[in-house]
Amino acid sequence: MNRQIRLLSPFPTRRAAATTLMAGLLAASLPLTARAGPTIAVDLASGRVIEHEQAFQRWYPASLTKLMTTYVTFRALKAGRLTLDSPVTMTEQAAKEPASKMYFKPGTQFPLDSALKYLMVKSANDIAVAVAQAVGGSVETFVAMMNSEAARIGMTSSHFINPNGLPGEGQYTTAHDMAVLAVALRREFPEYASYFSLEGFTTGKQSYTNFNALIGRFQGADGMKTGYICASGFNQVSSATRNGKTVVTVVFGAPSLSGRAEESARLLQQAFAAPASGSVTLSSLAPYGADRDHVADVSATVCPPKQSAAKGEGTGEEGKAVARSPYLQPMDHPPRLVSAPYSPGMADVLGVKRIPVPTPRPLDGPGSNVAADAEATASESAFAAPAAAAGLDISAPQPLPRPAL
Repeated sequence: MNRQIRLLSPFPTRRAAATTLMAGLLAASLPLTARAGPTIAVDLASGRVIEHEQAFQRWYPASLTKLMTTYVTFRALKAGRLTLDSPVTMTEQAAKEPASKMYFKPGTQFPLDSALKYLMVKSANDIAVAVAQAVGGSVETFVAMMNSEAARIGMTSSHFINPNGLPGEGQYTTAHDMAVLAVALRREFPEYASYFSLEGFTTGKQSYTNFNALIGRFQGADGMKTGYICASGFNQVSSATRNGKTVVTVVFGAPSLSGRAEESARLLQQAFAAPASGSVTLSSLAPYGADRDHVADVSATVCPPKQSAAKGEGTGEEGKAVARSPYLQPMDHPPRLVSAPYSPGMADVLGVKRIPVPTPRPLDGPGSNVAADAEATASESAFAAPAAAAGLDISAPQPLPRPAL
């Protein structure tokens, strides 16, 4: 593929050429692990494109697909069809999805709030299918909703075949389109922005930290999502805010988790330093690239047949990225965990498994305390997870509270 960095500059031609040359020299000086495929950087408020490279080249989205799953879910929340407390059920179909996953048994239930945390932090494929069924009634209907929304917001070269990003023919996107989606998410749903910046969560039994190595390590980082399959390489959509300015970047095809983090940090840093002017926006950027409609596959580079080292999300390469990038710093605190409870036995209570619910004892029966028991049960959420049981510090305010509707 032809690699060309395009910096959109308001300067006269000679200065623009000099700026482009400097960017090329910077890119050439980066470690090979930091090189990636298509990239784009966008100012959130104006939609101005700051930098782009192969922005219209079709690519496998991998788990960046879950950003569209989240977008459709937020639309359902805004329409009042669901609430963050609405129960989501782990079906047999969802439980069969491959990792990354939560490994919940069929019938397990959890509030939509927890499901969104599982999606954004753990990138759980089984949860994506369960959410699709809860929101759309079926995976097929939900996928149709995904494609309809993608077309509506201007994702002109994207198509989805599932809600989790597992590979398959007909699943593709572009850096341009992922930037369009990221901007739409941040602009339309500011009340839910905290889901994209979570450092981790606890179910009360187990804790998980975010695959996004920029969270807590890049100044101002506040989102959004990572993705990886062999065919796509390491993808990432990032956002950061400094002094009231928010920038969104997209990186496709990095050869490693650390390389993805380094390139994302470089793009963000360069975008913050760029002049606050220019006329090319996401909507006005013209498609380019002779081979752009071919879906690129980097499996041979990212996952060569004789490669012995394991690759994938959560392989502990954050330290490598911090050591190599001047824009990343070690996290100066333990990951802040939010509660994301679930209820393993809730399906039986609600009859999901079609097991008859026993008839309660009469209230006036000998030794009966049903009324008191019912009151105690009603005073708690079916999904409540006490802070102490969840391993949280109850002496301090809990970070990143669930967004209010």
